[in-house]
Amino acid sequence: MRRKSWSFASSIVFVAGLSLVLCSFTASSAVGQAPAQDFKSWIEDLHKQAASEGIGVSTLDSILPSVERIPRVIELDRNQPEFKLTLQQYLNRVVPRSRVQKGKRKLQKNITLLTEIGRKYGVQPRFIVAFWGVETDFGRVDGGFPVIDALATLAYDGRRSKFFRGELIRALRIIDQGHITYANMKGSWAGAMGQFQFIPSSFERFAVDHDGDGRRDIWRNRRDAFASAANYLSGSGWKVDETWGREIKLPTGFNEKLAGLKIRKSLAEWQSLGVRRLNGRNLPTRDLEASIVLPEGIKGRAYLVYDNFRTTLKWNRSNFYAIAIGTLADHIGR
Repeated sequence: MRRKSWSFASSIVFVAGLSLVLCSFTASSAVGQAPAQDFKSWIEDLHKQAASEGIGVSTLDSILPSVERIPRVIELDRNQPEFKLTLQQYLNRVVPRSRVQKGKRKLQKNITLLTEIGRKYGVQPRFIVAFWGVETDFGRVDGGFPVIDALATLAYDGRRSKFFRGELIRALRIIDQGHITYANMKGSWAGAMGQFQFIPSSFERFAVDHDGDGRRDIWRNRRDAFASAANYLSGSGWKVDETWGREIKLPTGFNEKLAGLKIRKSLAEWQSLGVRRLNGRNLPTRDLEASIVLPEGIKGRAYLVYDNFRTTLKWNRSNFYAIAIGTLADHIGR
């Protein structure tokens, strides 16, 4: 989405899309110092480092002289919006009926490809589509920032220079390898790219050339994008024979200390403690371990979650986000 058409609802979604960036460094790494050299000299040093790490000099010569700092990136980094939403408000914005219906259409339109990829990587198609929908509204919202310039701005800024300089080097390598051009490498202000918002280090680890054309194109090639997302989930521990979880009904007087991802019990054990499906029926009888999550405390909704919920948290460490992904996937798959 271009900046001039940014809206509150879409910003909620795109903040979710920044998860692979904002969850990749610790709070301690957010402390930095002001740049000690001018930007031109900094770029020259970057050129030397990138060349020493094997990136082609011709690539660097064609890109780095054109790189400019983007003041808007610093503004967004300094003033990241904090949305104090209830879970229902979050779901209303991230999983609206329009996105569910669009997701159903996208699933059916791409079902042959998604089934092929799902079987190869062990990820249900409805979840691939759900991540796609939440991250970029099925490819519609990409951020619109030139990734190299955005990363250079953040790396030069000094607050998280080490992290973003590393991502910048990787981004330059991606271009040097021919996967995308400098002009077409668009993404978020924080460097997340493509249909599923991979940062460069995630691209290096998980991006896939599914159609065998020699490029891992997560921007415009749905085959590569879907396969890359599935590979990410598979490599993070996704289980194709399990779902993510379900909303549940807790018994009166439930001990809140039993909630949390650190506590695992079998479904039979939770059943014996009085936990039931939301409609009051018994829990499934599968031999699975699950945890109870209370995203808004004991007075809010309760969810019984499985390992795929934990895998989703590796993508984004927000319980709201993981619930939204699962909820959208459930609606899409119906």
